[in-house]
Amino acid sequence: MAAVASAVSDRAELARLCSSGNWSKAIRVLDSLISTSCTVLDLCNRAFCYSQLELHKHVIKDCDRALELDASLLRPYIVKGHALSALGRKEEALLVWKQGYDQALHQSTDLKLLLELEELLRRAQQNGNFKDLDPAVESAGSSPPLTVSESHSGSESETSKDPNKSRVESEFSGDSDHESVVQSKFINGSNVGGGSPDIGEVNGKVTHLINADKIECSNQSSGPERFSKFKDKSEPNLRITSSEPPSKLAHKPSNDFKWSDIMNKNKKFCVARISKTKSVHVDIRLSRGIAEVNDGRYAYAVTLFDKILQEDSDYPEALIGRGTAYAFQRELNAAIADFTKAIELNPLAGEAWKRRGQARAALGDSASAIEDLSNALEIEPNSADILHERGIVNFKFKDFDAAVQDLSACVKLDKSNASAYTYLGLALSSIGDYKKAEESHLKALQLDRDCLEALTNLAQLYQDLAKTDRAFECLDKILQINGSFAKGYYLRGLINHGMGDHRNAIKDLSLALSIESSNVECLYLRASCFHAVGLFREAVKDYNAALDVELDSMEKFVLQCLAFYQKEIALYTASKINSEFCWFDIDDDIHPLFKEYWCKRLHPKDVCEKVYRQPPLRDSLRKGKLRKQEFTLTKQKTALLHAADSIGGKIQYSCPGFLPNKRQHRMAGLAAIEIAQKVSRAWRSLQADRKHSNKGVTKHGRRARRKDTVASQNRGGPGCSTSTSSEPTTSSGNFDDRSSSRSAMSWQDVYSVAVKWRQISEPCDPVVWINKLSEEFHSGFGSHTPLVRGQAKVVRYSPNFQRSLNVAKSVIKERKYVRSKTDAMINLSDGSKLDKIMHAESCSDLYSIIGEDFWAATWCNSTASEGTQLEGTRITVLKNGERGYDFSIRTSSTPARWDEFDIEMTMAWEAVCNAYCGEAYGSMDFNALESVAEAILRMTYYWYNFMPLSRGSAVVGFVVLLGLCLAANMEFTGSIPQGVQVDWEAILSFDPSLFVESVKEWLYPHLKATTSWKDYPDVPSTFSTTGSVIAALSSYDK
Repeated sequence: MAAVASAVSDRAELARLCSSGNWSKAIRVLDSLISTSCTVLDLCNRAFCYSQLELHKHVIKDCDRALELDASLLRPYIVKGHALSALGRKEEALLVWKQGYDQALHQSTDLKLLLELEELLRRAQQNGNFKDLDPAVESAGSSPPLTVSESHSGSESETSKDPNKSRVESEFSGDSDHESVVQSKFINGSNVGGGSPDIGEVNGKVTHLINADKIECSNQSSGPERFSKFKDKSEPNLRITSSEPPSKLAHKPSNDFKWSDIMNKNKKFCVARISKTKSVHVDIRLSRGIAEVNDGRYAYAVTLFDKILQEDSDYPEALIGRGTAYAFQRELNAAIADFTKAIELNPLAGEAWKRRGQARAALGDSASAIEDLSNALEIEPNSADILHERGIVNFKFKDFDAAVQDLSACVKLDKSNASAYTYLGLALSSIGDYKKAEESHLKALQLDRDCLEALTNLAQLYQDLAKTDRAFECLDKILQINGSFAKGYYLRGLINHGMGDHRNAIKDLSLALSIESSNVECLYLRASCFHAVGLFREAVKDYNAALDVELDSMEKFVLQCLAFYQKEIALYTASKINSEFCWFDIDDDIHPLFKEYWCKRLHPKDVCEKVYRQPPLRDSLRKGKLRKQEFTLTKQKTALLHAADSIGGKIQYSCPGFLPNKRQHRMAGLAAIEIAQKVSRAWRSLQADRKHSNKGVTKHGRRARRKDTVASQNRGGPGCSTSTSSEPTTSSGNFDDRSSSRSAMSWQDVYSVAVKWRQISEPCDPVVWINKLSEEFHSGFGSHTPLVRGQAKVVRYSPNFQRSLNVAKSVIKERKYVRSKTDAMINLSDGSKLDKIMHAESCSDLYSIIGEDFWAATWCNSTASEGTQLEGTRITVLKNGERGYDFSIRTSSTPARWDEFDIEMTMAWEAVCNAYCGEAYGSMDFNALESVAEAILRMTYYWYNFMPLSRGSAVVGFVVLLGLCLAANMEFTGSIPQGVQVDWEAILSFDPSLFVESVKEWLYPHLKATTSWKDYPDVPSTFSTTGSVIAALSSYDK
């Protein structure tokens, strides 16, 4: 009886509140009723109350819930259609009314509502607009009607046109298009939800603020990774390092997550008005405060909310409104305090939970942000909006698995949410599900074919997958939609740069800079392009401009550091431009400390103080070193470049992330031909000696192994010789025939030819010999290649994850220990642990067993010293965040390890020379040359495991392989199979024979016996100066 009496009392109170126009309090009563027992009609009643406050999104939510419970009820179709119309979603409104009309035709239970739907459809179709589509909204029921007058305009208010006009006059004057009588009945119902109504709409405008991190698919909005509340022009999300992407460079870190990132200025808001005094004037001031926030006058809005809270300090909606205004002013702590108090006053205020979650996310407090959004989701468990918000926050803080889960649930509930599909595509791309990522971006474009964000992200995805034609199609469409979209020009320039088309990249980057003149990413990349093609004045100018830009993130600071180092390299190159290319020697001419800081991207302060700076351009001009380079393509040069392009194209990996770079192809071809020419001369000299002395050579073409191995007197690098020759070479990679004595080339001389070409071809990359660095070499500085970062898969290398994981387990099983990140031994001899490790399927599984960060080193079986195992690469697992792990390979190049591999490389090089300079010398029979090919592969195996360069070891290794095969009259005419990365084949093999077997399957069938390369012009003579080399690499895109 008490429950019944309470329900009757609530109904009476509800009628009284509606009669007095206190819709906010009426919503509170309905919240209580619905939380007790949810009925369709109470949902309709609450939707009606929301409509009086113009909270149209809440109207839609309640109508949807009502239709889920009873799809035959007609009133929700009518009310929902009006709400959609007020939001400007006119086509959707017409569709909803049509659905309701079709439902009415089938059941014909309420002829009055059927006629109302018919009239709505008729007027919409006749008038072609929705200006007058606001007839009386009636709630069905059986109790006597409660009549409430409502006066409002369906068209844009005068206040929205004139922001100085009184909000009171706009909302409460009688100057409306029509006056409607609203009949409503209230009976018992329930709702799981409740809480404060959505900050949703004012005067028919889209105003949902908590969704402000949505990507609004308009021509002026920026991408989901970086929003700007104040600028219409998009700020690019730039990826200078390998991708990134993008990674799709390429995603922002948590400390760069700002309130402006999640608040779109065009998103308006409103709150339900609740006043203990039941004063309409308080509601009016609240409405005015909301309007001020919508118009961007946050300080004035705060003063209005302050006045309300002085009269009623426990007014949740005023607290939410003021908190929102604070948040927009970046007063996030004050905003959180207001949201917190609103939650204390009404724990069911879902909006307060959501807003506080966003504010905490903007402060970088990801755990608390997710907790708040999860609490909001408990209040509204099927809210696509909250799932969308939490998915975005999860994405921002790189919990991509959770983001995929939330956003997938969101789009199931709301199939029209283009923003959710866009973020879902980004999250799927991050975890390596590229097919589904593409589908999500395409779905977003189906919803809005001109959505710049979806097109931009799709272009970056195609770039990451090396589908450049599709990427260019997306970018061309972007720039057709908005010719002032700077990020579109930047991305097109970035792809052109990645494909070696530096001159077209310069054009695109210049267009981007004409829109955003201080964009440090564009300045840096254009400087690098100028640098690469030999336009040093322009390069230095852009490097200087990049150094002068005021920064707002660590990523941009790194670019400034690189700009400093590369400017110095540009000045060095300019000073060598008219000298012979053999004098271009970064490894010996540039200070070791400079190279170390350059490789590690450190602050250049110490370099400035301790290292001699390069002479400015005016000195090179004064000395005549920088005179204009005239490059004429003679018949001889054309033939050589054509051959180089053909040979160099064989280095291309057919794998995601590896763009076809014609500049690098030409570099590789010229380097391979030069290696073939120099090695051929060395072999000719060596073979002449072998005719007189061929003792101590085995039938397999290798020298008999000495019992005592003597360490090399040097650790490699340009100009170093480990041969027993009485006359070593005198400069890096520079070899001349000498009639007076036997000529010799060391393995370093051979590889240094390719290293020098790699250095000059792409100045963005710090390619140096590791042993030529400073003291870092002694502490084990080496290469680092990530496969997984946290939960994000690196597009280039993650395909090697499973195989690398299996190798790590095999190493652990064999060694029965791993090393901690401090190199301490972690004993794993316990049989149960080893058994668990062998069944591990992920980094998480391994980490949970071992219990801390660790690494396990692979090994390489030595050829120079039987029974000896050299340290290969270190497979490393590091905890990253709550649910992520960094999985990578690292090569530690200490002096001791260098000496070991120096001996191995020396022996491998001697084996190559012996194999060819014996019976196979000059042969065109592959059966005779097969032993040479095997010896070349064995040396390549040790090179890849050695990893003696700061970067570029992979391409240098294959270039040398091509060059040595040419020198032995074997040209590789095929291509590397799809999905194969040759360096990884070596790194993940414990023995050179395993590598040889895996590579020769596809290499040997395409080795063509030929001597045509001997007809090519001599490379050093044809392109003798540094300037002519740069011109040769850049000539194709003139």
